[in-house]
Amino acid sequence: MSRPQMQEPTVLILAALAEGRKHGYALISEAATMSDGRVKLKVSTLYAALDRLAREGLVERAGDEVTDGRLRRFYELTGEGRAALEEEVARMHALAVQAQARLGLRPLTLGIA
Repeated sequence: MSRPQMQEPTVLILAALAEGRKHGYALISEAATMSDGRVKLKVSTLYAALDRLAREGLVERAGDEVTDGRLRRFYELTGEGRAALEEEVARMHALAVQAQARLGLRPLTLGIA
């Protein structure tokens, strides 16, 4: 069954977690880096998204740590989350290939199975 299209912040959060467990500030920083500064997640937006993704079974809490007196909540991608991200990447890639073909450009190739 096909999943609904993901919004860019969701893709960025899941992509950041694909490398391993991360805390909120790291996710905010990685989203900004991956989007070349276009996506600037606010803390409230990030945690609302993480709560939604956890309810959907795409991410899960991966522990808490206190660093410099601050509590850091860590999250990680689930198997279902990895599959959803792979599906979204394939969908976006297919769309990009179609757009490139219509522009007369050489298509990108990705190592997607």
